[in-house]
Amino acid sequence: MSRRRVVGLMAFSLVLVVMGAVLEFAVTVTTKGFSIHTIGAILLTVGVVAFVVSLVLLALGANSRTVVQEDVRSVPGAQQRMVEQQDNF
Repeated sequence: MSRRRVVGLMAFSLVLVVMGAVLEFAVTVTTKGFSIHTIGAILLTVGVVAFVVSLVLLALGANSRTVVQEDVRSVPGAQQRMVEQQDNF
């Protein structure tokens, strides 16, 4: 998973945590049929779990390497070039 997607997952999880906390602790409305506080607790829990998963993915992918190798067999007189890059976070 790319670093950009992991950061996106982290941002989305923070949004879920904020929405869940607002529904759980700040809303004082009572409804029939479903509980807004239960929905807030579910969103809060899912947000925290997603944030922890994104931290684990970020830690595991911290030392990834990218290797680019160009195919030059069809170009006369060209030399093969390999670029290796270490993606440190």
